[in-house]
Parts: sequence; structure tokens; C-alpha cells
Amino acid sequence: MKQIWAIVFKDIITELRSKELVTSMLTLAILILIIFNFAFNLSTELIRFAAPAILWVSFTFAGVLGLSRSFAIENEGNSIVGLLLTPVDRTLIYFGKMIGNLIFVLIVEILVIPLFVLFFNENLFSNIISLTLIIALGTIGFVSVGTLLSAIAINTKLREVLLPILLFPIIIPVIASSVKLTASILEGNSINFSDSALQVLVSFDIIFIAASAVIFEFVLDES
Repeated sequence: MKQIWAIVFKDIITELRSKELVTSMLTLAILILIIFNFAFNLSTELIRFAAPAILWVSFTFAGVLGLSRSFAIENEGNSIVGLLLTPVDRTLIYFGKMIGNLIFVLIVEILVIPLFVLFFNENLFSNIISLTLIIALGTIGFVSVGTLLSAIAINTKLREVLLPILLFPIIIPVIASSVKLTASILEGNSINFSDSALQVLVSFDIIFIAASAVIFEFVLDES
């Protein structure tokens, strides 16, 4: 765990110095909320129906922007070489980068939720524990895959374009399940652990975290 947290701490220090990752992600998420707010301004019923999808669109697009910069920062100045030369297992590098990305995306999501409540007048705090669980599971799902794909796209000229093209088809089950569960929570329902959407979400997280950790070593060798 010391090696993992050393990588996480490095990413946090880098972000505190530059302040570009969280700022750009938050700006994009706010712009998405503003656009949808104007689009559905005259239809209260439509907003209530579309609110869960709008929330996850803002989360996902902001997250993809952050993930696209994850290894791009390492590639600048060829610092990825120094990371690869560290005497640690490549799997630990994956978990360190994934946890770092997860922290940044969760920070943005925490900041976006109050703005979402303000713009769309939806009460997300009545069942905040259940909502927090769903957001955490959904975020872990797309960050785990996104970290791997960000490493794959690191040496391509169009990495900002390639990452969404590779990522979105894979995380469709995560987004669909998260939207469905979020809609249920907004309707006042509690989490049903026998719900197929929740089972898909948990299964996706377990399978793709394990698979990404294994594949990551070969991805770095190719880099």
C-alpha cells in the first residue's frame, strides 16, 4: 500500500500545483448542467424524467476529460519513464493511478451535486446514503476502465479522441445501471440489493478492476 499511496500522493501534489485537472473537469460539468437547464427550462415534467441521465452525462464527460489527462501529464517531460523505472509491480502503478483518478472525479462530483440541485430543483439529499453508494460504484466502474484505456492511448496522436471512442462502448452497462438506480432513488425508493442493475454494477466493477490490473502490465510494456 505504501507504493500505491506514493503514486496517489504524487498525483495529488501535481494537481495542487497546476490546478488544471479538477478545474477543467468542473468547468465542463457546470457547462453541461447549464446547457440542459436552458434546454428543459419550460418543461418541469421532462426535467424530472431526464434528471438522472443529465447528472450522469455531466459526471461521465467530466470524468473522461480528467482521464484523458491522467497519463498525458506523465508523458509530458517523459516522466512516464521514471514511473516505469520505479522498483514496484506494474499492477501497483495501475491501482495508484486509478485511485488518484477516482479521487479527482469524486471531488468534481461532490461539487456538481449541489449545483445540480440548484439548477434542476431535485432533492438529492433525502436519500443521500443510497445515492452516494450508487455514485461511488458507477464512478469506480468507468474510472477503472478509463485508467487502463488512458494508458493505451498515451502514445497516440489523437488520444483525446481515441479515449472516448474506446471507453463509452465498454461503460454502457455502468452508465445505464447507474441512471436506472439514480432514477429509482429520486423517486424515493431505497436500494434493493436484488435489483439486477445493482448486480450488474457491482459485477462490472469487480471484473474490470481485476482485468484492467492484469492487462495494465502489458500496456506499459508496449508504451
